[in-house]
Amino acid sequence: EVQLVESGGGSVQAGGSLKLSCVASGYTGSPLYMAWFRQAPGKEREGVAHIDTDGVATYAQSVKGRFMISQDNAKSTLVLEMNNLKTEDTGMYYCAADRERPQADSDYDPRLSRYHYNNWGHGTQVTVSS
Repeated sequence: EVQLVESGGGSVQAGGSLKLSCVASGYTGSPLYMAWFRQAPGKEREGVAHIDTDGVATYAQSVKGRFMISQDNAKSTLVLEMNNLKTEDTGMYYCAADRERPQADSDYDPRLSRYHYNNWGHGTQVTVSS
């Protein structure tokens, strides 16, 4: 069973930065495809960033150029560096993982879809104020 634990959330002013971390365990013997999601009250959970096992990253348009996703050498820790934060970035940030590779086609891209991932952390709160 895959277990994910997030940390690093907090409260910052607009324009500030935060670094989130996710420690993964329980996935020995299989590659792990991971992503960051966020959810504001009353809204759907949305994909923020995904990273493939080859290190290729995919970002939501709203965070492109401001956020960066990465993994450590052992791929046991997922990191999300967030810069130039906006009030719209406020929400609970979740780490997600699945053993099946999310492969996009012309109609649907599962890499940032909450329906693809079967394993989730409990989240870490990010609050951006003006």
